Amino acid sequence: MILIDDALICNEGKSYRGWLTIDGERIGAIGEGECPAGIRDSAAEICEVRGALVMPGVIDDQVHFREPGLTEKAEISTESQAAAAGGVTSYMEMPNTRPPATTLELLEEKYARAAEVSVVNYSFYLGATNDNIAEIERIDPERICGVKVFMGSSTGNMLVDNENTLADIFRLSPTLVATHCEDEATVRANLASARRAFGDNVPVAMHPVIRSAEACYRSTAHAVELAHKYGGRLHVLHLSTARELALFDSGKPLEEKRVTNEVCVHHLWFGEGDYSAKGNFIKWNPSVKSAADRDSLRAAVRSGLADIVATDHAPHLLAEKQKPYLEAPSGGPLVQHSLPAMLTLAADGVFTVPQVVERMCHAPARLFRIRERGFLRPGYFADITVVDLNSPWTVTRENDAPGERILYKCGWSPFEGSTLSAKVRATFVNGRKVYAAETGVDTAVRGQRLVFDAGR
Repeated sequence: MILIDDALICNEGKSYRGWLTIDGERIGAIGEGECPAGIRDSAAEICEVRGALVMPGVIDDQVHFREPGLTEKAEISTESQAAAAGGVTSYMEMPNTRPPATTLELLEEKYARAAEVSVVNYSFYLGATNDNIAEIERIDPERICGVKVFMGSSTGNMLVDNENTLADIFRLSPTLVATHCEDEATVRANLASARRAFGDNVPVAMHPVIRSAEACYRSTAHAVELAHKYGGRLHVLHLSTARELALFDSGKPLEEKRVTNEVCVHHLWFGEGDYSAKGNFIKWNPSVKSAADRDSLRAAVRSGLADIVATDHAPHLLAEKQKPYLEAPSGGPLVQHSLPAMLTLAADGVFTVPQVVERMCHAPARLFRIRERGFLRPGYFADITVVDLNSPWTVTRENDAPGERILYKCGWSPFEGSTLSAKVRATFVNGRKVYAAETGVDTAVRGQRLVFDAGR
């Protein structure tokens, strides 16, 4: 038995000084105040965390780990290690790899690879196309997190634009449908206008004009309409605008919602004023937009109108991001820095620590109906993150200090130059310490396949 003692436990809306035990893969007991002598005496290992935050491991519902086919950018092995260093204990990975995971056979190959190399827990989305509805209908909803639908083109060009196909997906999918929402016609028209104005030298500051708020709203409104019409469970990924928030309902418990959403860390941290300094390093689809949009998204995280917070972790090579705007791909690596960034915003008064835990740990578990994870509860899997809340550090590409080294295979971070106030001290996955700030990642640890409670 492992005892984690003298902790600031944050769980299910409460924060208190206490302790917890790990028995094998599971949480054994949790208590407030001083640990009873009998429990302390029977512990095989005692982790004295001296008031550090102890919380459930983060569950990230949207990552791109680039394997297979794009492993020059990232691999399941490298990015899961970066996730562990960031306190992320479970992830759900996207299908726009090479080849894209649009059949169950290809999807199972990704699961098999993760079982070999992933140091944290995992699930994978099946990718939708204009002609694979038969594959979607065969999904086992206990074993696959969802179906990913690109309603706007992005990395991998998996656009689904056939209205009959979209209707069938929402009507027939046995599991949640997660959408990338940008109206393709609007984006193309905006791009053509920018090219007329700038030729081939379109500046990156035009990205939120090309990938506009209107493009996002039109597509998200269409997805919500389809879900209401055909009865599917819709999860809209990476909201980036204030206007989109009006399409969602905060009046129901998350478990009862049929239409849900995700907000990503970069849309909560950056605003359009950052393009002048960051350039393509904050080029994402959907785009980082106005400070007013960012502030509305922050307010939605506080109120619960935004259901969960994730990353859309999407690494590209440094050389690719240094190309001119029209050639540079969209996306950036985030899983190692997402929790420290959110806790830094909490220290600045933007959120509370319980709100961060709710949106990054509890809510993803409830929304996806993940079995026995996402909470610090006796009998649940011991996916646990320990964080020093007052341990400032600056993200730099050159930093080789333990606990601060950038672990993404691409070797860079959009947070470079930012000082974060929180640092992950340790991460446990299924009861095993997979990461310690002093020693790094234990690459011998293996995560498990996530299991879900079935039902549309």
